[in-house]
Amino acid sequence: MREFELYMTRTVPVESASAFIDQKIKELGGWRGKTLAKVRGILHEADPEIIEEWKWMGTPVWSHGGIVCTGETYKKVVKMTFAKGAALKDPSGLFNSSLEGKVRRAIDIHEGDKVDEAALKVLIRAAVALNLKGKSKPKPKPRRATGKRAD
Repeated sequence: MREFELYMTRTVPVESASAFIDQKIKELGGWRGKTLAKVRGILHEADPEIIEEWKWMGTPVWSHGGIVCTGETYKKVVKMTFAKGAALKDPSGLFNSSLEGKVRRAIDIHEGDKVDEAALKVLIRAAVALNLKGKSKPKPKPRRATGKRAD
């Protein structure tokens, strides 16, 4: 059982993850493949440093300082689930799924839906900023006592 758990949580190397995502898009074809490819492009335009990962036995994941979002595909929807979506402002109202959750929020994209690219880029950049918040500053090292006293 332990081997299966490791397999379920193992992350594929970045180069392989990108190849797996390419393959998934190709296999999906149709509107779902096009939509996933479009979302992927928007993610890279919004944050050129975003990292592609392949987790949980076949889920594309985009990260920068932590998970930004996943790209799940279902029969009737392509779903972008933002790991910390509940903490993000969404003035354009893109989040339309998983609204009751305390942590995640999702965007369900159905066949024929138009993606608001500008608003999505704002949301992606906000998710990255939230992930990086507090990570950019190294912690100051504690000063050692010198044994000298100021008189």
